[in-house]
Amino acid sequence: QMQLAESGGGLVQAGGSLKLSCVASGGMPFKDYTMGWFRQAPGKEREFVAAVSWTAGGETYYAESVKGRFTISRDNAKNTVYLQMNSLKPEDTAVYYCAADGRAFRTEVPGRVDFGSWGQGTQVTVSS
Repeated sequence: QMQLAESGGGLVQAGGSLKLSCVASGGMPFKDYTMGWFRQAPGKEREFVAAVSWTAGGETYYAESVKGRFTISRDNAKNTVYLQMNSLKPEDTAVYYCAADGRAFRTEVPGRVDFGSWGQGTQVTVSS
């Protein structure tokens, strides 16, 4: 499994921005895996936020609720995946988790159950 460590969470006013980072370690070739961000608000299930594929083009996928506001990216040289969050809303308040696909070179978009490694999460709080 890949070890993942998120950072960058915090308290921000509505309309503000935050950038989350997730550094991977553990010896597995980071570049070969689709990476994703999920979030979990109090009393709710963990939900998909965004993912970026392992392919050269780095295809990206977003939940409808964050399209146009969030941007996922990766730097394979640094074993790091990022989530730039703009125009934040109070409903974006949650613990944000970084995750790695459990299988390298997957050709289809992984579902939540396909992600095999998870970070500990970082809290994002958006005040109104």
